[in-house]
Parts: sequence; C-alpha cells; structure tokens
Amino acid sequence: MNRREFFDVVLTASITAGLSGCKHLQQSSGRDLYELTPWGDVRLLHMTDTHAQLLPIYFREPNVNIGVGAARGRWPHLVGKNLLSEFPTSDARIAHALTHLDFTEAAERYGKVGGFAHLKTLIDRMRAEVNGKALLLDGGDTWQGSGTALWTRGQDMVEACNLLGVDVMTGHWEFTYQDTETLANVARFKGDFVAQNVKATEEALFEGVDVYNEDSGHIFPPFVIKVVNQRRIAVIGQAFPYTPIANPARFIPHWSFGIQERDLQDLVDHLRAHESVDAVVLLSHNGMDVDVKLASRVRGIDFVLGGHTHDGVPVPVVVNNSGGKTIVTNAGSNGKFLGVLDIQFGVNRIEGYRYRLMPVFSRLLAENAAMQAHIEAVRAPYLDKLNEPLAQTDALLYRRGNFNGSFDQLICDALREQLDAQVSLSPGFRWGTSVLPGGTITMERLLDQTAMTYPETYVRDMSGEEIDFILESVCDNLFNPDPYLQQGGDMVRVGGLSFICAPLEKLGSRIRELRLLDGSLLNPAKKYRVAGWATVAGQSQGPAVWDVVAEYLRDRKHVDPQKVHWPKLRGIENNPGLENHL
Repeated sequence: MNRREFFDVVLTASITAGLSGCKHLQQSSGRDLYELTPWGDVRLLHMTDTHAQLLPIYFREPNVNIGVGAARGRWPHLVGKNLLSEFPTSDARIAHALTHLDFTEAAERYGKVGGFAHLKTLIDRMRAEVNGKALLLDGGDTWQGSGTALWTRGQDMVEACNLLGVDVMTGHWEFTYQDTETLANVARFKGDFVAQNVKATEEALFEGVDVYNEDSGHIFPPFVIKVVNQRRIAVIGQAFPYTPIANPARFIPHWSFGIQERDLQDLVDHLRAHESVDAVVLLSHNGMDVDVKLASRVRGIDFVLGGHTHDGVPVPVVVNNSGGKTIVTNAGSNGKFLGVLDIQFGVNRIEGYRYRLMPVFSRLLAENAAMQAHIEAVRAPYLDKLNEPLAQTDALLYRRGNFNGSFDQLICDALREQLDAQVSLSPGFRWGTSVLPGGTITMERLLDQTAMTYPETYVRDMSGEEIDFILESVCDNLFNPDPYLQQGGDMVRVGGLSFICAPLEKLGSRIRELRLLDGSLLNPAKKYRVAGWATVAGQSQGPAVWDVVAEYLRDRKHVDPQKVHWPKLRGIENNPGLENHL
C-alpha cells in the first residue's frame, strides 16, 4: 500500500448513534467519556487556543459559523442541529460540548469545562494508557487571554505548559507581548517552540537581530523530530500567518510572517528525503479553512493539527492532494477539548489512524494537585481584583459567533454611553468565556473578554463612508471565498448601528442600509462620533477598555437581557452554518 491507499480507510471518532434534536439534551448515557481502548503505535495529544484559562469556565459554541465558497456546509461550518446531523451522538454531554443548543440548561446540568488541573489529569491518563508513547502538542494562543496572563506577561502560562508536559507548540497571541518578552517566555518553555513561517526581516538580518538560523533567517526552529516508540515524528510549526496585520506589528517589528507555502513544501520534501521520518505533522495556527486549502496544495503532510478558529471538530477532514491524502483536524478552544490521535504504522509508514475529540468536563475529572497548587499560587496576588463583583446579569453573556454576541453587545453599549458616542466598534475577537443568567460579572470575567496588550479606547469623528469602509473590509476578511485572504477574527461588533449583510456578494456590496438606532440612514459625507478600542496601526490614548466597561457595570449593578445588534442577513438562506440566535 502507498500513502494514498493507507488513507482511503478513514477511522473516525467512536461516538455514534442517533440524535434528532436538542430535546435529547435531557439524556446522558452515563458511560465513561474518557475510556479509550489503546490502539496503534503512537498517540498525539492536541490542545489549542486555551487563551490562558487556568480554571474551568463556561463556553458557548457558536450558532453562526457561515461557510462560503467551497467551505459551505463543510467542517467547521456546521452549527447546532446541522452539526449533530453530521455527527450523531446519543450522549447529551457530547451534544452540549459541540453545540449552542439549550446552552444554559445544559451548562447548569453538566458544569464547567476545561481548567488546567483537570486537563492535566486527562492528559496524564491518555499518556498512561499507551505507556508514555505519546506527544502533547499545543497549537498556540495559550499565553494570552486572562488577567493573570496579562499581568505576568504570559509567565503563568509558560509554567502551566511545563507542568502539563507540552512537548511542542507554535504561536499567535504569544507574539502580542514585546518580542523580547516572547523570546524570554520561549526560553522558559521546556518544550520545543517551532514556526517555519516566522523569519527576520531583511533589514533586521542586516542589523544582526537574534535568529535561530542566520542562513534561513528563522526566528524559531521550523520543525522538530521526536522519536516515539522508535518512530520518527516530524512536527512542523505553522504560526498564525497574519500576525502583523491582525495584531500590532510594533510588538514584533523585526519579524515577518505569512503562509510560506513554497517554503513549507520544500521543508516537507527535505524531511521525507533526508530525515527518515515516519510521519509529518503540521502543528498549525492557520485556521481550519486555510489548513484545508494548504493541505490540498502541499503534498507529504500526514496530519494537520489546527487551531485559531476555535472550532471543535469531531470528525477529521480528509483532503486530497498530488501526493495522496492529508488529515485535517481542529481541537476547539479554552481548554474545552483534547484531541487524541492514535497512529498505526506498517512497513510503508502509516497504516491507519483513530481520532477522538474529548470534551474536558471538570466535574468528571479530578484536579491534579501540582497543577492546582500552581494555579492558586499565580492567582493569589490578584484575587481581590479578579473577584471584584461588577454587576449581576439576567442574560446569557457569550461572544463566539460570526456576528455580535451578547457580551460584545454589552461592551459596545458601554463604549457608547461612557464615551458619549453615537456609534461603537469592537473587534471580532473569538476568545472570551460565557456567563450564565443569574451569574455575577466579576472583573475576571470582564478581563476574559478584554485582557490584551493594546486595550486602549478611542473616540474619533468618522464619516459615514469611513464606517461603511471598515465594515466592508472586515466582512471581506471574514467571507472572502479564498481562505488565504481571510486574516482571522469574526465580524467587527457594532453598537448604535443596524445594517444588512450579504456575505456572498463581493467587496463593496456586502454591507447595505447602515442606519442609526433612530432609523436614519448613515450619510456618507456626514461625521459621526465613534468609540472603539484595540487599534492595530498605532496606540490610542484613551483608558483601557476594561476600565470603561467596569465603570459602566458598577453604575448599573444589574444587566438585563439586551437587544443584540445582529445584521439582517441576505443570500445565505439554508446555510448549515446558521441557526436562530435566540
């Protein structure tokens, strides 16, 4: 058998049965979710996009994840009942983990997810089952996303990763600290930090900036070979290719990024020809649509373990290319899932594989004592600030989805009111936890949405034409049918505006009928007072967004369910990535 024939046999997750709708969330099989029969020769464990969530949290999956072009109806662009129709399960816990259906009721029943002390217990169990013949791979976005990560500049998470035993990782938000801080964190990290697509700029090389390899200009090793059970596993790092565009380039002024498809192909060819590798794994932070396109164009990669888009994908996607087939996966976010990939080798390298995406329910997994001690130690100096109660909420607060979430709307409303603006804009970040109705919005929960190194707010006068241009540009970034032109994030969140969005149209035609809340159309030539935060091009001068929103919440002490400013969508009827947002 050759590689193409090997991968014709696709062994997917073992959870199967029937589930016809959300009413079955009342049911649960009671079986051990974490029971896996050891199989194969090597086990790869994959986590990604934990965003510094050391403790268990609530996290609602999206009800809108629209796929366009070739991605329509393909993983990960399936939500709710549409997702469950492609991945039926009789276990209500699995259905809850993968979808937004009856989220509040199911979250109260099954509890919080993630938490590094619980994740550590699961990882140790998965390793022990195969007698240590396993690697733990981290897809990045691990050292940012919480108050403690911000205040320690990611150091709390580096030590947590060391305690987990992460063998290899790549990055994205890791690069939003200063470059010197990032390099210091990488030096503290006991595993291998790899990135084939991060190099020094030509000017920086001329000036003698520190690099891993002066000939190639790589800042970090592009790959590492790990020997597991006498098998040579090559792990190539693919950092987020658009970091200097999506995030401030001023933090990493000497580094260049990009997909670097040609370099990747040359590297894979070298590994195959000269390094006697048994498997090639791309540890990616591209986002799943980019991974699928890349896998169709670069031959010789066996598995892509992907991140960035926060998609919990229980079924691997098999991608054809000129060299055979490549398997693409994505393991969700916030420590909510652990991907488990078992690989079996034969005389001609890979003979088969089994993949399972495991939800990390904190009620079902004991805390690891050493990890819990670390978590308590790093949080201790900040507990008073983290635990400050800001307001109670009667609404479910969440972020994830292509358009405004209820926590995003709260932020937009706070910006408008506190900064006396007609319109507010908030970035379409995918990170951020959820708060159940009746819960307390603490400073920690607010920081889950905002803790980053460029949080400054602004107030500017913008013309209606400028506002329209911003929305059109971000919409093209999200819905461009070419994945290589999608540069990360969801649609910019808006306050004080309504509009029509037609995702399938071309740039310049997707945004229509921009209106203020009084119903009046935005005048392209007229100026409007606009508030926002997280500018990429240059640093704003306003207070940090968490201070603005915290003051808004302290004044109210109570948050009622608010109207979420969703656009009216056109041209995407029956898209399986869209379900009612209520």
